[in-house]
Amino acid sequence: MGNEKRLSLFPLSTAITGDGPDARLTIAGCNLEQLAESYDTPLYLYDQLTLDTAAAAYRQALADHYAGAGGVTYAGKAFLCTAAAQWVQRQDMMLDCTGAGEIHVARVAGVPRAQILVHGVNKSPVDLAAAVHHARVIVVDNLTELARLVPLLQNGPADRPELWLRVRPGIAVNTHAYRQTGQEDSKFGMGLAEASQAVAICQQEALAVTGIHFHQGSHFHDPEPIAPALETVLDLIVALRERHGWTPQVLSPGGGWGVAYHEDDLPHPVIGAYVAFIAHHLSAGCKQRNLPLPRLQLEPGRSLVAQAGVALYRVGAVKTTAARRWLMIDGGLADNPRPALYEARYSALPIQAPLRPNAGPTWFAGPFCESGDVLIEALPMPTMQAGELVAVPISGAYQLAMGSNYNGACKPAVLWLHEGKAQLIQRRETVEDLVARDLPLS
Repeated sequence: MGNEKRLSLFPLSTAITGDGPDARLTIAGCNLEQLAESYDTPLYLYDQLTLDTAAAAYRQALADHYAGAGGVTYAGKAFLCTAAAQWVQRQDMMLDCTGAGEIHVARVAGVPRAQILVHGVNKSPVDLAAAVHHARVIVVDNLTELARLVPLLQNGPADRPELWLRVRPGIAVNTHAYRQTGQEDSKFGMGLAEASQAVAICQQEALAVTGIHFHQGSHFHDPEPIAPALETVLDLIVALRERHGWTPQVLSPGGGWGVAYHEDDLPHPVIGAYVAFIAHHLSAGCKQRNLPLPRLQLEPGRSLVAQAGVALYRVGAVKTTAARRWLMIDGGLADNPRPALYEARYSALPIQAPLRPNAGPTWFAGPFCESGDVLIEALPMPTMQAGELVAVPISGAYQLAMGSNYNGACKPAVLWLHEGKAQLIQRRETVEDLVARDLPLS
């Protein structure tokens, strides 16, 4: 198979300029070789056009398929920095922050309280205090957390956050076991009986509980398991109405809609079909139970940002063993642990003459002292030379956010690309940064 199909994995602004051996891969009109020379590699690129297009697709799908109010929350855990938070604000989305650290990033970026939502499965006292003072919504994970929140809210600012209750519907989506969150024995959320207790406590303490939240897992491609989970949650809402006279103003079925990481995964899952499925089943379920339509708040992270991101690596050496051809690249496990964690499959293209014929299966290995530091396995690639650049698409989500300084790796620079311009939004770490928190022994 030629490499043309892989181009659809890349950002929407991707193009090939020139012909034959002079052909070069470009993104947003930017010369990637020049960017690598200026900012070194590994180097991460984010394409604004792709981000804007995905955000518009969610807004349009909600408008087309849901008769009630709807909104989008960007999952900061997918990728968050000051510039990303500013983009979220400009898109008029909510920003999901997990804990005090991400709340701080949102505040530095100027995201107003009205757009900050806080998640977390075991929020610390510092996390809860930051949420009470800076968030519009706190998603409550458990009854212990709720008990800790009561005095903080009663003694806190006059502009109290709203509370949503996270429940376990008992049904997970079809994804890697490490990414499943909705099953009954999940560490996330409350059981259905606990949710009833939580509503009673909120009513007793005069707290503004306004929403129900659930999440079944991340990076799934089949929305079918959402239907029975919605049925379970809507039945819970009926029981809460009968028992406490309460119905939620907001229902959030989380997010987790998948993307295509590899050409074998193509075509890309359609955002509109995912939103339409949820909207149809929620509308029908509410009508059947005589429930008012709640605000439908979706929480996409990966499907907003993954395709916008590309990682650039430089080949340091080419090795040939008895059964494999290895490209030794200058990044891997430290900037993208997903293959090691989830057996995630990626694809790649050379920057120079990206559509030249493939020479056979190739393994991409990083420089780290782990046999599991293999970024890509058995991908058909052209003959490559040391010094060449390769681009790995679908690198925008859960890579840098989960990265590390393993083996003393310095986290890569990040550029924001738009209409022929590249803006540095995160500088490359230096070796001095690695010891900035250290103190010597006395």
